Amino acid sequence: MPDADLTLLLSRGQFAVTIGLHIVLAAFALGLAQFLAFFEGMWLWTGDRRYRSLYRFWLKIFALTIAVGTVSGGVMEFQFATNWSELVRRTGGILGPLMLYEVLVAFFMESALAGVMIFGLDRIRPGVHFLVTLLVALGALISAFWILAANSWMQTPTGFTLDAAGILQPESWLTILLAPSFPWRLTHMVLAALLATAFLVAGVGAWRLLKGIEPETARLMLSLAMWLALILMPVQIIIGDLHGENTLEYQPQKVAAMEGNWRRPPQGEGEPLRLFAIPDAEAQRNRAEVAIPDIASLYLRHNLHGHIQSLSEFPKTDLPPVALVFFAFRLMVGLGIIMFAASLAVFLLRLRKRLYGARWLLKSLVLLSPAGFAAMLAGWVVTEVGRQPWAVWGVLRTAQGVSPLPSAWVSASLTAVVIIYAIAFAAGLRYFLHYVASPLPPDNAAGKEKEGDA
Repeated sequence: MPDADLTLLLSRGQFAVTIGLHIVLAAFALGLAQFLAFFEGMWLWTGDRRYRSLYRFWLKIFALTIAVGTVSGGVMEFQFATNWSELVRRTGGILGPLMLYEVLVAFFMESALAGVMIFGLDRIRPGVHFLVTLLVALGALISAFWILAANSWMQTPTGFTLDAAGILQPESWLTILLAPSFPWRLTHMVLAALLATAFLVAGVGAWRLLKGIEPETARLMLSLAMWLALILMPVQIIIGDLHGENTLEYQPQKVAAMEGNWRRPPQGEGEPLRLFAIPDAEAQRNRAEVAIPDIASLYLRHNLHGHIQSLSEFPKTDLPPVALVFFAFRLMVGLGIIMFAASLAVFLLRLRKRLYGARWLLKSLVLLSPAGFAAMLAGWVVTEVGRQPWAVWGVLRTAQGVSPLPSAWVSASLTAVVIIYAIAFAAGLRYFLHYVASPLPPDNAAGKEKEGDA
């Protein structure tokens, strides 16, 4: 492999590692911030000390997530200058301000006020502390807004001109912010963050119930999280369908890769739902394919005979790595189906008043704790790998954005990133597992506040 191609491959791998961890942490912080706002609001409204206990329990995890997420985000953005200098040079006039607004408007507010949340508990008035929590939750949403605005513009670029030097110049900031895929991408990601957090919270509640650790708060933890999952899963399915229609319009080869569609079916036949296949890019066909006729047309075209553009209709140089996109999409959808089924099972057992005694379901929820984040990462593989070979869709190829570095340098930095991130992740996971299995200390302050309020 030529050194330039190896540099490109290693740079993409390094960015994938850093952004993969950062996405999980950022999404968890986003979802957990909303949970914390709800817990504290319910404590102030009802006076039920269980809500305050839940707030105190998850606040420490939130603090750890914010701390590590800040570092991982810095490493990720540092790579733009080191590994993707050409991308920055040509798109910095657009992506730079969007990233700057995220830091100035959202990150500073979220990180600074998170300190007040943590150290101001029991030190400032409850109403003021709740306002701080609400602002942190809002900051997490604003942060998602700017980051996904930048990503959506790269996926469906609008509102720019290309000058003679090949530099992308902003023409209309409103058009840039309202890139065609942005509303669906933002909604889909926020819902994914909430659902992933809900299943993790439910899994922790189920674990604590199985171990007999503070069963009252564990039941409330599990109940609230699964109510949220039951409500949001159907909404996510609808938003996912609308997002898919948008992708089909603006990035048809990505959808073709998701479906493993190399050739259009004969006239009169619909698109088959490929349950399994081994895409062969060289032969431009699937091996060991298992498919159900016509079913894919239902969710792609909302009829039984509609077609989409096939991979063979595009130049080979414009196709993404089909196998990776194909399997990642099935992993995302498969986990989503399992999560939806779990939320329905919880609802049925709740109606029968057997929820907290069904140990098989509690064990299943523990196993599903990371499912939302795994589905999210699979979805990001579909999104980012599926847009290859473009860094900015149809405008700038990924190979044109990479820095001209020796592959040995990138290999060394990638190795360092993988080792450091692996150690950090292992340490964080060890702390998390120890923490969720430990009872909280008595909340004496809560009792004093309750008596004072009364």
